[in-house]
Amino acid sequence: MFKPFSLYVGLRYTAAKRNNNFISFISLVSMLGLMLGVAALIVVLSVMNGFDRELRGRILGMVPHASITGYDANIADWRDLATQIEQDPRIIASAPFIRTQGMLTNSGQVKPAFVQGIDPEVEKSVSIVTDHIQAGDWQDLVAGEFNIVLGDILAAQLGATIGDKVTLVLPEASVSIAGVTPRLKRFTVVATFSVGAELDSTLAYIHIDDAARIKRMKGVEGIRLSFNDLFKAPVAVRDIAVKLPGIYQISDWTRTQGNLFQAIQMEKRMVGLLLFLIVFVAAFNIVSTLVMVVTDKKSDIAILRTLGATRGLIMRIFMVQGIVIGSFGTLLGTILGVTLALTISDVVTFFERTFGIQVLSPDVYFISDLPSQLIWNDVFVIVSVAFAISFLATIYPAFMASRTQPAEALRYE
Repeated sequence: MFKPFSLYVGLRYTAAKRNNNFISFISLVSMLGLMLGVAALIVVLSVMNGFDRELRGRILGMVPHASITGYDANIADWRDLATQIEQDPRIIASAPFIRTQGMLTNSGQVKPAFVQGIDPEVEKSVSIVTDHIQAGDWQDLVAGEFNIVLGDILAAQLGATIGDKVTLVLPEASVSIAGVTPRLKRFTVVATFSVGAELDSTLAYIHIDDAARIKRMKGVEGIRLSFNDLFKAPVAVRDIAVKLPGIYQISDWTRTQGNLFQAIQMEKRMVGLLLFLIVFVAAFNIVSTLVMVVTDKKSDIAILRTLGATRGLIMRIFMVQGIVIGSFGTLLGTILGVTLALTISDVVTFFERTFGIQVLSPDVYFISDLPSQLIWNDVFVIVSVAFAISFLATIYPAFMASRTQPAEALRYE
């Protein structure tokens, strides 16, 4: 079988046993360093992609993509307004809401809460909360009965279970003959939800009619919008608001959750850049390995030169050796990284169960488990860059080998 001479000799040099064991050790370290660098990059970027996915799916599945609220007034004819809004092809669905903030109390426990007044039937089309009901029944949010649905962490902090009464204290006061008293309303807990995010400790739902009564409103505060592409929501909601009769205030997810999303994107870039340093370190090891090999093989290089080998041929021989080291390290790193990226959630769960610790606490982080999403484009970029760095690392040692003078190398042989 025909084999290019440079490839044949380069592979023989790579596989041959060396008199200097230190060179073999450095070659192994180079390969392992490259493997670990590639694997770490794939795993970390997959985890960052997982955080990005969870941000969109969980948090942005709970908070509005965008909202339109009345300007210094409530929206009385919100159904007609919703019909006009939904004519835009970018809109998936819309739902009315009334928002309020207050303190929830139960059994001596007091916790701040963001209370959302919603229509239980319509809310299904714009939120994922109904898919994450942990206990109770979402349909028990009936107008006039003053029922409430709590996040599971919030319910646990209040010590409230299904059927318990919790008191909502509003940041307003009522004036009567008895003096100034805070506005209070008791609600019955009918369900709890868990989306594995920070919202589980701060968010509560009540029926929109009950919210209107406790806020003494007619109509609704605003309309929540869900878009088929949430990244187009900031522009789309402005376009929609301009076409509507009257003056409205608009908001979108970039104002409420945009900083968190941008932080994850920035962290992904910075972590990726830092981890690429591992690949560069491995590339320097490849340079060191080939420099020592060139020094060790000077007599062989001189003999090849006297037999007619050109400088280009000598360069290719040692470039093959460096590329083989880089290719094996990159291949092993890719296999290890892809395997870990696909199983990291199970590995972390096993670690938590074995040692009785929690890696991600929902009280601190916006999710409670370690997500991972393997994107093959990222893998392709990592492998390509690692291979390119390995290739570039071979050029200088190979050039040094090609500059070997036969007479100088064989003088003392």
